[in-house]
Amino acid sequence: MISDHFLQKGTTMKKSVILLILVTFTGLAIQAAHAQSAVATQSLSLAVDAVYKIATSGNPAALAITTGTAGVDALTSVSDATTTYSITQNYGNAVKITGNLDATLPSGYRLQIDLASSKGTSAGAVDISNATSGTAADVVTAIAAGSDANKSITYTFSALASAGTLASSARTVTLTLTN
Repeated sequence: MISDHFLQKGTTMKKSVILLILVTFTGLAIQAAHAQSAVATQSLSLAVDAVYKIATSGNPAALAITTGTAGVDALTSVSDATTTYSITQNYGNAVKITGNLDATLPSGYRLQIDLASSKGTSAGAVDISNATSGTAADVVTAIAAGSDANKSITYTFSALASAGTLASSARTVTLTLTN
């Protein structure tokens, strides 16, 4: 009986010694890991370029004049306000949107564009009938840095009866965000 008691006690002591050795080695390993740390540094350069982005929601419907008033040369104009534009710019308050056509309209026909804006000053209904890329018209000026989303575009097409008929012809309107 005495030998069984010592055997059990010896096993418990062995376990205690092994546990003490394991804790000691773990502590030494943690200390060694902390002592072996290293530091690296990097230099980098940061910049933000001037950003100018403009997009439209699609194309307006066809603008066809079909009526007028008897005795009046000006036919009944037609409008479309189904499209929008959005912009983003970080340049400053000197930014503007210009508008132009790819080809001028014949005399007696007029196309106006009106862009709403909460970041700049809208020029209201601007005649772009004779504005081409070299003579683009200012439609929104003094646009502040930031973004303006889903702002309405209104097109108004008018004609004089004395100008005659105009066969359906496509025109491309270019809106440019520039400084």
